[in-house]
Amino acid sequence: MIERTPESSAMDAPTKIKYRRTWLKRAASVALLGLALLLLSILVFRFVDPPITPVMIAERFHGTTFGPSRWVQLERISQDLPLAVITSEDGRFCDHWGVDWSAVKEAVEEADDFWNFRGASTIPMQTVKNLYLWSQRSYVRKALEVPLAYLLSALWPKKVVIETYLNIAPWGPRIVGAEAASRRYFHKGVDALTLRESTLLAAALPSPILRNPAKPSPEMLRKAQWIEKMMPIIASRSACILP
Repeated sequence: MIERTPESSAMDAPTKIKYRRTWLKRAASVALLGLALLLLSILVFRFVDPPITPVMIAERFHGTTFGPSRWVQLERISQDLPLAVITSEDGRFCDHWGVDWSAVKEAVEEADDFWNFRGASTIPMQTVKNLYLWSQRSYVRKALEVPLAYLLSALWPKKVVIETYLNIAPWGPRIVGAEAASRRYFHKGVDALTLRESTLLAAALPSPILRNPAKPSPEMLRKAQWIEKMMPIIASRSACILP
């Protein structure tokens, strides 16, 4: 066994520093590459429909498949649905640029404590979550949603944001997108949804795995009625999605 002397250890120090710098440079390069790919994908998805989402990947990994679905342009979606969803999920959608800090403040004030903080997710935040992140709640995911929502809102028009959200939002087990949800629950295309059906779909979004728009619970019906009542008010400040 060769005994290491202080001199040999001192001679190794520059080598160790060199290795650390090399790995730091590699890590920084990987991070920059990932950021560049993320930015590129956001730019591309402004004009090209996203082919798959993390929700779809997770479902397919577990061996499940999806029912018939297709991307539907906003102009071909019943006008009641996007307005109902904005009313339910993000009433200030047309006024903010990714994050609604007034809603965040209200959610913090209503929470029992910091660890029970819930809500305040805007439609841009939910869009980036469905497009790039994961469904399980965590503060890491929330921290990532905020800058991504700002980036998305800076690069996409509001109409593209709401159209993408409606087409990639999960609406139940193996149901992704408004078209698939409309056909599964109401046996019609998303262009033919009635006001009541639109409000029921919007009422299901906070917990799509547990809520069935075709068989609404009393709580869902109350939520849908509230959405319908509020829709004219929200419509007056939602010009950003109107034709």
